[in-house]
Amino acid sequence: MKKWLKFALIAGVGGLIAAFALGQLLPHLRTTSSGLSVDINDPALIKKGEYIARTADCVACHSTLGGEEYAGGLPMLTPLGAVYSTNITPDKETGIGNYSLDDFINATKHGVRKDGSALYPAMPYPSYQIMPDEDLAAMYAYFMSGVKPVRLENLPSELPPVFNWRWPLAYWQAIFAPEREFKPDSDDEVLNRGQYLVEGPGHCGSCHTERGIGFQEVSLTNAGSDRFLAGAIIDGWRAKSLRGEHRGLGLWGENELVEFFKTGRTDITAAFGAMAEVVEHSTQYWTDQDLHAMSAYLKTLSPAPGKEVTLPAREDTTTQKLLDGVYDSRGALLYVEYCTVCHRADGKGVPRIFPALDGNTAVFSDHADSVLQITMSGGRMPDTPHDRMAFSMPEFSMLSDADIAEVVNYVRNSWTNQASEITVDDVVKMRHFLSIKPRVGTDLPPEFITPPSQGGRNE
Repeated sequence: MKKWLKFALIAGVGGLIAAFALGQLLPHLRTTSSGLSVDINDPALIKKGEYIARTADCVACHSTLGGEEYAGGLPMLTPLGAVYSTNITPDKETGIGNYSLDDFINATKHGVRKDGSALYPAMPYPSYQIMPDEDLAAMYAYFMSGVKPVRLENLPSELPPVFNWRWPLAYWQAIFAPEREFKPDSDDEVLNRGQYLVEGPGHCGSCHTERGIGFQEVSLTNAGSDRFLAGAIIDGWRAKSLRGEHRGLGLWGENELVEFFKTGRTDITAAFGAMAEVVEHSTQYWTDQDLHAMSAYLKTLSPAPGKEVTLPAREDTTTQKLLDGVYDSRGALLYVEYCTVCHRADGKGVPRIFPALDGNTAVFSDHADSVLQITMSGGRMPDTPHDRMAFSMPEFSMLSDADIAEVVNYVRNSWTNQASEITVDDVVKMRHFLSIKPRVGTDLPPEFITPPSQGGRNE
C-alpha cells in the first residue's frame, strides 16, 4: 500500500509539473484587429445584422424554451458532461455589453473571450471563421442595439476537473481550428453562396459531420473529405447524411429541400428534435434565394463513402395485412394499437400533418437513434407561419423496453423500408440517456430558472 501511495504521489506531482510546463508553452491564441468602425444605431446595419444572426442560428443555442432570447442556458451534451450556452444579450454584467467590436469578432471567429481565454468548441467558431468581418460588424450592431439586455448569470459547466480547464483549449485550437478562409469549389455564384452558407454561418457540419477523437469535426469542407456532412450522432439524435446516397439526400429534390428548410415539413417527413429548432429559429427566416442556393449546393455532394446509392426494390405486403386484420407479430399489434391513428395502415401518414413512416429516410437510417428518441420522448414540429399548426408526437416511454424494440423494428422494416434491427439493449441505453439528458424550458429545476448568485462563462 505504501508503495502505491508513493507512486500515486510521484505521478500526481509529475502531472502537475507537466501541466505547468505545458501551460508555459501554450500556443498563442489567435486574435485579430478588424480596423472597422461601426455605428451600432444604424437601422439598416441592425437589420442586416439580424438576418446574418438568423443565418448563423445564434438564437437556437443561446436561448431556452420559455426563456429570454439570447440569454443563454441551453445545455449541450458532450461525452464528459454538459456545457451551457452563455448570455449574449448586451447586459453589461452577465452578457456581452462590454464587448468591443474586435472582442465580438475574436469570440465569434477565433473562439477567444474578452478576458483572453479560449471558448469551448461547443461554439462553432471553426465554421464562423470564414465569415467576413463586415458581416460580423453588422451582427455586432444588432446584438448591441437590437437585442434586449437580460441579466442572467451564466451556469458553470458539468465537465469534470481538468477537462473544464481553459488553457488546454489553446492546443485544441492550434490543432483543430487552423486559420482558414472561404474557398469556393466552383465558378457558379449560386453554388458558391450555398457552399458559404453551409460551411460558414449555417455551420451544418457541427451536427451533420462526425467528430474525431478530440471532438473536432473530421472535416470542415467537402474539399477536405467526403466524410463532410456524412451524418453523425448528436444529443441522442441521428443527424442524417446530407450527401447523395439513398439514406441521405439521394431521394430529395432541390425544391423539396427548400420547402423543408422553410416550413419544417414535406409531404413525407417533418423536422423534430434539434432540426426543428434550426427551422424554427433560423432557416424559416432565410430568403428564397439563400434557401435555393444552400439546397442546390447540398445536391452536388457525392454519396458518402461505402453507402448505398440505391436500395433493392421491395414489395409492400404490410398494408394489406393490416387492413385485413392480420397481425402476425407483436410489432404489428403494437403498431395498430398506438400508431395507425396518425400514420395509417399504409405508413403514409397525412401529408404535411403526420409524417410518413414508409419511405422516410429518417426512419430507415442505418442508426435508429432518432426513431428511438422520438418514440420514447416525443417531439414537435417547428412552429412557422408558412404552414399549418405545429403538430406534436406523444411520448411512449410507458411501453416496456421489449415492446419499444418490437414496434421500432416493425416500422423500420415494413412497407418498402429496409433497415438493420435494434435490440432491447439499444432501448435500455436510450432510456438511460434520456433519463440523464438535461431538459430545457419549463421543466428546468428552480435553480436554473432563478439565476444563481455565482456563474461562469461556458461557451
